[in-house]
Amino acid sequence: MKMPSLKHLVNGVLFLSAIASMAACSKSDRNGKSTMQISLTDAPGDFKAVYIDIQQIDVNYDNSGEGVNGWQTMGGVKKGIYNLLTLVNDRDTLLADGEISSGNIKDIRLVLGDNNWVVTNTGDSVKLQIPSGQSSGVELKINMAVFDGVLYKLLLDFDVAKSIHEAGDAGKYILQPVIRTVLEAALQGGSIKGAVLPATLPTAILLMNGTDTVASTYSGADGGYLLKGLVAGSYTLQYIPVDRTLQPATKQGVTVEFDKVTTIDTLTLVH
Repeated sequence: MKMPSLKHLVNGVLFLSAIASMAACSKSDRNGKSTMQISLTDAPGDFKAVYIDIQQIDVNYDNSGEGVNGWQTMGGVKKGIYNLLTLVNDRDTLLADGEISSGNIKDIRLVLGDNNWVVTNTGDSVKLQIPSGQSSGVELKINMAVFDGVLYKLLLDFDVAKSIHEAGDAGKYILQPVIRTVLEAALQGGSIKGAVLPATLPTAILLMNGTDTVASTYSGADGGYLLKGLVAGSYTLQYIPVDRTLQPATKQGVTVEFDKVTTIDTLTLVH
């Protein structure tokens, strides 16, 4: 059975989460080094597999004449082809673990290789087309100050359902990445975890603030799901089953607290 697209469920594009601001640092701070770990996770889409070829990660500094300025290539990048659909329910993979210069980071750029493709639900392997404007890399706004001797963890939440688009009826697919950034450190947001049954097919889980979709994912093989890096507040969860013989469900009044995990009781969908 073909997995229904989230595109008809979500209005607008999932925004890149704002990363917490840091206080300004001195000139001596900016001459030092920090450590950055970058991980990749995924909210899956309508395919059996989605392979992304990551070859390089660049960091763009803006230090107003002090310290490092402009684009710098990050060390410790684990080059390779990653299947995004294996990265659900709090599974992620480490893309980079390297030293970076302290100072003000404006952007991070993912440079992709040529081996990007999808495996459709019918088993066809189709190479992804990348628009010419993104061939030099996918840029993500960060706007964060980093300080000497601090370990920074950055999670890239790749939304497959919004990032891959079918080009008409030609059987071609275009990659236009939509990636939510989450700072994983002492100042991370709250999280929601739970499970939805039956787990024979995935269920789409949407976190709603009014009519706005804050975050989304699919349940894993055991029915489990996890949403993290969330701003404190009250939300509504919507459950949209792939198995169309099951009824969708809604849970209102879900509270997210800073630096805490909200556990939702297991939900069993009914016919």
